[in-house]
Amino acid sequence: MLTYASLAQHADQFLAMTAYTVEEFQALLPAFRAEFVAYTAKFTLAGRPRGKRAYSAYKNSPLPTIEDKLLFILVYLKQNSLQTAHGVLFGMAQPDANQWIHLLHPLLNQALAALGAHPARTATTFTPETEATLIFWQDGTERPIPRPTDATARRLYYSGKKKHHTLKNIVVINPDSRVIFLSQTCEGTKHDKRAADEAGYTLPANSVLLQDIGFQGFTLAEVLILQPQKKPRGHDLPPETRLDNQAIAALRIQIEHAIGGVKRYRIVKDEIRNWKAGFRDKVMETCCALHNFRLTFRPWSHEPLAC
Repeated sequence: MLTYASLAQHADQFLAMTAYTVEEFQALLPAFRAEFVAYTAKFTLAGRPRGKRAYSAYKNSPLPTIEDKLLFILVYLKQNSLQTAHGVLFGMAQPDANQWIHLLHPLLNQALAALGAHPARTATTFTPETEATLIFWQDGTERPIPRPTDATARRLYYSGKKKHHTLKNIVVINPDSRVIFLSQTCEGTKHDKRAADEAGYTLPANSVLLQDIGFQGFTLAEVLILQPQKKPRGHDLPPETRLDNQAIAALRIQIEHAIGGVKRYRIVKDEIRNWKAGFRDKVMETCCALHNFRLTFRPWSHEPLAC
């Protein structure tokens, strides 16, 4: 049975199982503990209002400590294992694993929000800082889901680009590779430009936004848009235009790396099998926040860019 006490003795295994070092895990732990204590003061583990009896870990609990509880949910997000397999890993049955997942995931999400790691989710809450830089990146990212049984849903979620049924989000990052804006989750058929238009966010005047040709036609007031030029039908691009495209691609690769950092968590990389309402959107938010919090301890270095 996997426990924090045993896994923390092996730094490489701990990182592989959670995407966090032990030090990063310990930095996240106090906020997670505060959320768990606040929840159990009001509710039972089953979600019912708590009576006079205070919470205490029951005898032979598979997750006796707060460290084990945080480890449980991080491993689930990182590995995206079946709930039956995840339960076996932590010494519990599948129904118990399901209960713990849907109890602990919202608490982890709230803990990351308390630490300031969350991306903005709406245009009204998106207020990027302008003191440090005026350069931003945006891109669309898709996540596979199981083939829907309903014919209408199959058409709605089928992505011709990925040849799979998918969900889509628009992501905006800053030069530190932090995800500062995450759009609401939409169906995979929706075009990147349309999804960005519907997100409705704005950027500071005189800033620069790098994007790919999937956003062809997307503009923001008083913002310089840098994107590769599309190849004309039946014609080749001039050599100087190809060089410009290569230079933009070299700059734009930063957002691909950031999305890759988010997708270290296989729950948002591989096919997501959890069907609970709202989970698929919230789990992307959580993984972006985990990526942002990790950058606090392991910042990425990039060549400085100038507007």
